[in-house]
This record gives sequence, structure tokens and C-alpha cells, in this order.
Amino acid sequence: MSRFWSPVVHTLSPYVPGEQPKQDGIVKLNTNENPYPPSPRVLAAIASAAERLRLYPDPHATRLREAIAAHSRVAPEQVFAGNGSDEVLAHTFQALLKHDRPLLFPDVTYSFYPVYCRLYGIVHEEVPLDAAMRIELSDYRRPSSAILLCNPNAPTGVALPREAIASLLAENPDRLVVVDEAYVDFGAESAVPLVAHHDNLLVIQTFSKSRSLAGLRVGFAIGQRPLIEALERVKDSFNSYPVDGLAIAGAVAAIEDDAWFQKTCTRIIAGREILARDLEQLGFEVLPSLTNFVFARHRSRSGADLAAALRERGVLVRHFSKPRIEDFLRITVGTEEQCGRLIDELHGLL
Repeated sequence: MSRFWSPVVHTLSPYVPGEQPKQDGIVKLNTNENPYPPSPRVLAAIASAAERLRLYPDPHATRLREAIAAHSRVAPEQVFAGNGSDEVLAHTFQALLKHDRPLLFPDVTYSFYPVYCRLYGIVHEEVPLDAAMRIELSDYRRPSSAILLCNPNAPTGVALPREAIASLLAENPDRLVVVDEAYVDFGAESAVPLVAHHDNLLVIQTFSKSRSLAGLRVGFAIGQRPLIEALERVKDSFNSYPVDGLAIAGAVAAIEDDAWFQKTCTRIIAGREILARDLEQLGFEVLPSLTNFVFARHRSRSGADLAAALRERGVLVRHFSKPRIEDFLRITVGTEEQCGRLIDELHGLL
């Protein structure tokens, strides 16, 4: 009953995740999951790790941090691992982003950011994207404690080049810059190489998208040691074992099978270009995407109507009832068959 709630609970508007349907036969293009399975080596590693389930996992996720560090060409002590990038982000908000001056992030971006701000009481300002739905870095020249960018941005799919992030870091040496790279592996440039030269940069990534491990919940951050230590202090005050033994084993195997990773990403990138072309031929405006989804709006039909009509036909896409983007649909790049079904249904509707 609400009479036992802490005061903060009354003020929260929780994040609403994409629908996870229970019925069969649904074409699910609404939550940006990878349509292809993880590497077979992942499944074998998880099966082997199951023998140790009676034991607590390594609280430092050492094997995983070492694997991430080797892949990213950083030191293991510059890596923090958590239960999905959402938990890593939550610790980042609490450990690094709560200050007197506001946190800045785009007005159209990952909708969990304002939720974290409300949860932790963080002062923030939303900086409007430009008319083309791009991040204009000159708009961030205002008083603030930190800047948070999802790059490529979600739900737009538009990416900034690494050079732009480098310029932002150089211009703001006394402000923390957090770059959320959940979708970076689908054609964008990672900011991780900049960590060596900038103590004000934290980069966050996930295994959910490009490595097909959304169900395993593994995310990580890369930054210079003081930033990572702040995350560790929060983590060890909250949960000493956020990454379970199966997740550690599976994630390490996913990193080690680089050929599978590259093949899957290449297939999704190719599928994205075909999907964008097919949508444009149906009268959609499609923003340039470097993610595993496209963000598109039809020139004569509302986004809400199209999303509802597609759902009635067994195809789920994501629609956001928010200013500036209410006519857009965010459509995950699925398999050829899934995308073909979507286009066929749109043909019938349009």
C-alpha cells in the first residue's frame, strides 16, 4: 500500500521497456534485440559454468574485465563490469553525475536518463537536437557539471564521429563526458581510444545488442582509474556480485569469438540498408542510422496509427508518444524474413 512508500517513490515516473509478447508468431522489431543467436562458444561456456553455480561469482569479474581490456586495448583496472549497461549507467548517475550544476543530455535520447535523474535527485537540462535530429555540440556550451551523450543516439540512430567527441573533451577538460555506446558496433566510431588522453571521459557499452546477450545482462564502462574506482565504491555499497557466473563465462566467450561477432554485425548492417531503402520507397523519411534499428516517419500517416495497425497484424515496432518524435517509428533490424514481413504489412496498410 502506498502509505508505506518512501517520499521519492511518489515522484517517480518509471522507465517503460518495450513490450515482450507472450504469444507465438509475433514479428518482434520493438526492443532492438539481435535477431541472430549468440556464438555457439557462448552456449558451451555457460553449460560448463553451470557446474559452479553453488559458488558465488568473482565479485570483481576479473576474467571478464581482462577480456574486455584486451579487446579494447586498455588496462583491466580501467574496466568496470555490471549487470547490463543500465546498471552501469545507474551507478554512473549516482557516483559521478550528482553535483550542484546541471547534467546536460539531449531532449530526444534514451528515456532512462531523466528517470535516473528523478531517482537520484540530479539537476539536469535537456538540450534540443537540431531540426535534422542531430546533436549540435555547440549547444552544450553552457554551465554544467557533466555531459551525457548516447552515441549513436537512441532512438534516432544518428552518430557523432570520434573526432567530434575528442573536440568536446578538449573544450571541456573540467567537465565529465559520459558516452553511452550501446549501439556503437553497428558502424559508428567508439570513443574508447580517447580514454588514454582524457581523464574526463567514461565510455559505457553493452553485450545486449551486437553480441546477442540481452538475456544475460552484461554491461561495462571504460575510463581512467579514478572514474572506475567511483563506480566500484558504489557497486560495493549496493551489491558485491552484480555479474553472475554464467554471465561472466558467456560474455568472455562472446568476446573471444570475434569472427562470429563480426559476421553478425555485418549481416545486421546489410539488413539495415535494405530496410531503410524499402521504407523510403514506401514514402518514409528514414534518419541516417549507425545502429541495429532505423527511425522513420511516414509523410502522410501518423506513427501511432501505423504502430497500432502493425500490432494488429502481428508486427511490433516501437512508438514514443513524445514531442518532436510522435510520428516516428523505431524499427529493429530483424532477419530478412522479419523485415520482409514488416514491409509486406506496410504495403497493405499504405
